Amino acid sequence: MNLKKLLALGLSLTMATALLAGCGGTGDGAASGEGGTASGEQVIIYSNADDEAITAMENALDSNGYEGQYVFQTFGTSELGGKLLAEGTDLEADMVTMSTFYLQSAQDKNAMFLPLTFAVNTLEEVPDYTAPITSQEGAIIVNTEMLAENNLPMPTCLKDLADPAYAGFVAVTDVQSSSTAWLLIQALISEYGEEEAETILHDIYANAGDHVESSGSAPLQLCEAGEVAVGFGLRHQAVAAKNDGLPIDYVDPTEGNFSLTESVAVVDKGDATNPLAMEMAQCIIDNGRAELQTYYPNPLYEGESADSANQSAYPKTFSEPLTFELYEHHIEISEAAKP
Repeated sequence: MNLKKLLALGLSLTMATALLAGCGGTGDGAASGEGGTASGEQVIIYSNADDEAITAMENALDSNGYEGQYVFQTFGTSELGGKLLAEGTDLEADMVTMSTFYLQSAQDKNAMFLPLTFAVNTLEEVPDYTAPITSQEGAIIVNTEMLAENNLPMPTCLKDLADPAYAGFVAVTDVQSSSTAWLLIQALISEYGEEEAETILHDIYANAGDHVESSGSAPLQLCEAGEVAVGFGLRHQAVAAKNDGLPIDYVDPTEGNFSLTESVAVVDKGDATNPLAMEMAQCIIDNGRAELQTYYPNPLYEGESADSANQSAYPKTFSEPLTFELYEHHIEISEAAKP
């Protein structure tokens, strides 16, 4: 083989290597933007957050120099919680935003999160590996037109949803698949005790029939579509729907507006930890809270306040710490209550 042919072969091999490197993927196409970090590795973020929260976090990251350097992958709460508990530090993700009680249980089991290296100046003490991003409250959601058309009274409490008058007009969420339903169950148990709460829940499920949904936003969507008159869901979503001019209103149940926080945590992968993950976690907290609070108004950090018009009437906290074990116990009560 002469020198010219050797040079040509070498050039071909170099081009082929470059092409193969350029075709290397970083995920399933769910990335926010193109490109990647200087090392070519995007930060993988697993999240159970709502669309509004995902958008606010993306806006914070993109406007502060991280566009194209991360990818969000979203899961249902139970699905992501199962992955955290089962996979531990073997989790593909570099960073997680998730219901705080799941993060705490995953940390207790797997010691899988790094202490955060930035200040987390919350109003209430939180574990050193978490920084809350949202606080979400539950409320009763109503379609005002359907209530009027069907001569249904405006509910004032969760127990009202068990009234046979609402049979076929109710939508709720199954706590097995969505933590939104846990806000309802906490309120019932707190007010009435476990035994009576199970009876009330049985009657609510009977009224809902086929509309015991797997998605936390489904009851609102069904109310918006006029398929049901009453639902239980996330308060901030009902507020937004009403503000958009839809025939939707919301009722703070007298049993209480219970809440759940979602937090960010960075996965401890030892020497393989992506250093940008901690930077992005801090960026979300430092630069994302202003937009996040327009959807989730509850103050979480020092210096934050909420418009009184957006604050719930009966904010309450469950008497026991919220843990995965308590969640499982309340799932058992829910399962026993199903007709």
